[in-house]
Amino acid sequence: MDKEAGKWKEAIAKDGLTWTHVSNLKFWEEPIAAQYGVQSIPATFILDASGKVVAQDLRGPELRAKILELLAK
Repeated sequence: MDKEAGKWKEAIAKDGLTWTHVSNLKFWEEPIAAQYGVQSIPATFILDASGKVVAQDLRGPELRAKILELLAK
């Protein structure tokens, strides 16, 4: 959900984010965001082992409970 490559890469480095990052740099015109119905940031997606989205946009206790539920399986 970024639009400027330099600022995006700078933020990744500044925050020490070590996982793989991907962006088309199209901001709100991002087709993948539209496909998944992203309308705010942050947006969260919980995937099961097969890659199926099993929960979306959970926060706080609901997010924790869902993660614990899935890890218990």
